[in-house]
Amino acid sequence: MKSRIVIAVALAALVIPAASFADGATGQDRANAARACSALRVSMGLELFKLSYGTVQSNRANAFGRCVSQMARAEHQNRLAARTACLAEQNDPNFAAGHDGKSFAQFYGNGPNGANALKRCVSSKLKAARAEARSNTMNAARACKAERVLLGAVPFRAKYGTTENDRNAFGKCVSKLAQEQSA
Repeated sequence: MKSRIVIAVALAALVIPAASFADGATGQDRANAARACSALRVSMGLELFKLSYGTVQSNRANAFGRCVSQMARAEHQNRLAARTACLAEQNDPNFAAGHDGKSFAQFYGNGPNGANALKRCVSSKLKAARAEARSNTMNAARACKAERVLLGAVPFRAKYGTTENDRNAFGKCVSKLAQEQSA
């Protein structure tokens, strides 16, 4: 009987952490997302940030958490894409031809024999993806703010809103325009 309880507890201990990472994002992805959301909140301004990410009707207090959640998923996808791209570059026999005759290890690495080249390649591609995402989001938020002023609040909500009272219109607008810019 005791062994069944021990086994059940052990299985529960394994299942709970696995469920928390179901979206694939790691703790580092969430930490990077939190830093990105903090920077975005400062650069956009609190009001525009809350309009872009918040859904709670009264004060949109959940904006930061929703931003981190969205950014963590994007960070995970960007990390996987960067690693895949870097591995392809690393295995490309013609890499040196396009990089002034330098090998992958010489181009990206700075450690002994370029041992850290893959890590530095992934890091550089991640930084570029983060900068692009931040720029796209800020540009989209500004464009949506201008469109909301131009159209007026009611037509803007009717155009972009998807809930019963269309309170999510601004966030949907930002999301749509940011995705269009990245495509």
